[in-house]
Amino acid sequence: MTASATDTLRTRRARNAVLASFLVSGVSFSTWVSRLPDAADRLDLDDRALGLLLLCASTGALLSMSTSGRTIQLFGPRRVVQAGTLLNAFGAALMASGIGVLGSTPLTGIGLFFFGAGFGVWDVAMNVEGAEVERRLGRTIMPRFHAAYSLGTVGGALVGAGLVKLGLPVLPHLLVGIALVVGVSLGTVGGFLTGPVDVGAESGGGMRARDAWREPRTLLIGVMVLGLAMTEGTANDWLALALERGHDAERWMAVAGFATFVTAMTVGRIVGPVLLDRHDRAVSLWASIAMAVVGVVVVVVATAPWLVFVGIVVWGLGSSLGFPVGMSAAADDPARAAARVSVVSLIGYLAFLVGPPLIGFVGHEVGTLDALLTLLLVLVPAALCVPAARRLRPGR
Repeated sequence: MTASATDTLRTRRARNAVLASFLVSGVSFSTWVSRLPDAADRLDLDDRALGLLLLCASTGALLSMSTSGRTIQLFGPRRVVQAGTLLNAFGAALMASGIGVLGSTPLTGIGLFFFGAGFGVWDVAMNVEGAEVERRLGRTIMPRFHAAYSLGTVGGALVGAGLVKLGLPVLPHLLVGIALVVGVSLGTVGGFLTGPVDVGAESGGGMRARDAWREPRTLLIGVMVLGLAMTEGTANDWLALALERGHDAERWMAVAGFATFVTAMTVGRIVGPVLLDRHDRAVSLWASIAMAVVGVVVVVVATAPWLVFVGIVVWGLGSSLGFPVGMSAAADDPARAAARVSVVSLIGYLAFLVGPPLIGFVGHEVGTLDALLTLLLVLVPAALCVPAARRLRPGR
């Protein structure tokens, strides 16, 4: 076999491993989200208290992401994903005990912290690996990696909706779900390109994360990702509750609404690479933001159930490209990818730090459904930052 054929096989194997990693991380996340209404009831939390509880996961993710760039450079994406998977599973086990056995809000919060910390480093590492696979393939594929994540959330949400309908307790659902996630993640991550990330071959040296914080382009991409991540994350955390409390939907139907959102987002990420390879990144992102605005407004103001679900679909399509395109833009230069992706991810994940309590506090005053309109305030600066995501030549 020629060296070229060997490299092609290794790249394809890495592509499949990255797809699997994104898929099971989505399953992990939506398994938890599908039991969020049960957690709120079991722990007797109002919107404000629930927002503060969700802040624990965001804090863990942000702290772990702050060191992820250097960690990936030292150990490589494969080992970091392995460590993140195990930390995520440990947190999920604590959450399952806190909600399903003890009814303890503090234990649930500690579990969420470790769950978020594991998810944070896992997320950055698989995005760095995905950007390298995309570069080697020579075509846009990052949105499809994120589509795999969305497929995982769809599967986890649909299973969650069914198990909620059947009355399965929280504890066995979370424990069995996370055991499957760990098995698949650790079993497939060996396909990643081996060794630490090469930070010197392409541009004469790597970049420390603190240097990436001084780059205006990197920061602007981060702000764009923050706005679109908050649009996506709000649906993950609050859509089911908003449908239940604002539109009087039955609980299983509210969870199905969340599943509809992630299904639409998955479709957008599967179709997105075709559009991105034909059109400028900026045009695609501006179209996404416009759709997100329309979708959120329709979900809030519509009264007919079918129209609410149409709004959910439009919202999901509009949220589909922001995060993956931001990761690709940050990784345009592979030698600086780990540092820049870690910075953009950290800024983007501020949405999950600010978003849950913000929606919770606003929802406490005006209702969970109307609080979703807060998203319109973050989409304006996101739209203004879109030009920073245009393609950058390697070495810059």
